[in-house]
Amino acid sequence: MSENRRMHGPGMRGMNSAERARDFKSAVAKLVRYLKRYKYRFFIMFVFAICSTVFNIIGPKILGNATTELFSGLMAKIQGVGGIDFEKITMILLQTMGLYLISAIFSFIQGFLMTGISNDVTYSMRKEISTKINRLPMKYFESRTNGEILSRVTNDIDTLQTSLNQSVTQLITSITTLVGVFIMMISINVWMTLIALLILPVSGFIIGKVMKRSQKYFQAQQEYLGRVNGQIEETYGGHDVVKVFNQEEAVLETFEQDNRILYDSAWKSQFFSGMMMPIMQFVGNLGYVMVALVGGIFAIRGAIEVGEIQSFFQYIRNFTQPIQQIAQVTNMLQSSAAAAERVFEFLEEEEEDQTVEHPTDITNLTGNVEFDHVKFGYNPENIIIHDFSAHVKDGQKVAIVGPTGAGKTTMVKLLMRFYDVNEGAIKVDGHDVRSFNRSQLREMFGMVLQDTWLFSGTIMENIRYGRLDATDEEVKAAAKAAHIHNYIMTQPDGYQTMLDEETSNISQGQKQLLTIARAILADNKILILDEATSSVDTRTEMQIQKAMDNLMKGRTSFVIAHRLSTIKDADLILVMKDGDIIEQGSHEELLRQNGFYAQLYNSQFEKLEAV
Repeated sequence: MSENRRMHGPGMRGMNSAERARDFKSAVAKLVRYLKRYKYRFFIMFVFAICSTVFNIIGPKILGNATTELFSGLMAKIQGVGGIDFEKITMILLQTMGLYLISAIFSFIQGFLMTGISNDVTYSMRKEISTKINRLPMKYFESRTNGEILSRVTNDIDTLQTSLNQSVTQLITSITTLVGVFIMMISINVWMTLIALLILPVSGFIIGKVMKRSQKYFQAQQEYLGRVNGQIEETYGGHDVVKVFNQEEAVLETFEQDNRILYDSAWKSQFFSGMMMPIMQFVGNLGYVMVALVGGIFAIRGAIEVGEIQSFFQYIRNFTQPIQQIAQVTNMLQSSAAAAERVFEFLEEEEEDQTVEHPTDITNLTGNVEFDHVKFGYNPENIIIHDFSAHVKDGQKVAIVGPTGAGKTTMVKLLMRFYDVNEGAIKVDGHDVRSFNRSQLREMFGMVLQDTWLFSGTIMENIRYGRLDATDEEVKAAAKAAHIHNYIMTQPDGYQTMLDEETSNISQGQKQLLTIARAILADNKILILDEATSSVDTRTEMQIQKAMDNLMKGRTSFVIAHRLSTIKDADLILVMKDGDIIEQGSHEELLRQNGFYAQLYNSQFEKLEAV
């Protein structure tokens, strides 16, 4: 197993970024600042939402006139002094219908605008996260699970999109309705309005209490949703290992613990969210009964028209409804804030410097590499590379050997600038690697790792990933050099053979040869081969070794290997132990020294003899 599995960065995989303190107000403020880029569309949507609500509010007042006209006509008919003016009532109803139609059109437009805004917001956030991922230092990914990171791109942004689309327009229309209905109620009767207003302090008290209790559950729900996703993703990816070590029960127990917390927090957050509506309806009904009683008294005394009572009843229903909607919106906003906080935490993570002011040009570099008294530790207080010095000439094959944890893979990470050294310097053709733009520096390197990476697609596409502008003939030439061409041609579709999502339809050795073909096609000046043959059989290893020999011709190559028999022909062997080079030289020179390397080599030879 390579050290990149063992030597993580400053935090181990058990850490979870969601353990940080939550700040509701700060999350909402950041979200508002983010939404300012859409301020003009928001303004247009805001105007249409208000217009839609205003036209909707005026309707009951005009409809009340129809009721008054009908009541007056009935009374006149009973008294024998007139009848019902159906023409006037029809005109009033047509006016009301026109108002509601205009309101519906405005509502449709504001809904269309808000849907576009919420989709654009989530699109922009996903795009920023995708860009951010490429700028984050390696230590970030080595201290968090893949599922935890993916949860922010999927679950949190989906939650944000749904909440934004529903809550913003609902909040605008609810507040507008509340203000507009209040004005209309005042215009009908002040005393009845004051009775209706008694609902507000009761409603506000309930909303405040529920918000205070529910916020922590919404936060826990988002946090543990990310944890559970991370556990599922890792367990599925390592399902064979779980089976082999009979760890099903342990994995299930860990999953059950976090899933139980997720269940409890989700249940409680949804319970508090769900109880808001029936409580607010009960409070609203109490106010409705009181207003009905007072309105009846005023009607008997002739202080108010029957149609106005009917309008007021509609308004009081419209008055309690936005209060209930605001209560619902507060729950959605809490969910939005919890999701937004996690997204902004990710977007605000410290980035590694991608560019320098006057970058070194890589065009004419040949591949000389020098390690000059390198000192490094993932944690500055725990130095693991103490004093590493070596000089590698271009075209040389350099092997790095040593026991597990000696720092072999760490040196490669420093060479690629996944991390920067604490002291000393790593130089390419005399230039400090920190003087290059990271992307240009990495253009000089090709890598073949123990853990092969192929994606779902054709074999041609997977090899061409090394150089996207390569022709089909160049791809095939690389495959021949990697000794994988003959195997490809035995497949039914040849180079157009599809690899499945897990690339389980080809063997481990064939995967490795495809990655070598990809590296040959990329034609980089410096190669890094990290345990490239450690997981294959001896016959396949010989085939891969031939492919790697073709790959390393004329290139500076760093080979990390545990099987010392594979690096006997290296120009230079660096023997590492506890973060330092303790021996260096050719295979024969190191054997003659009869030191640590000789002990390692002889121990492997003795094992082979025993077999």
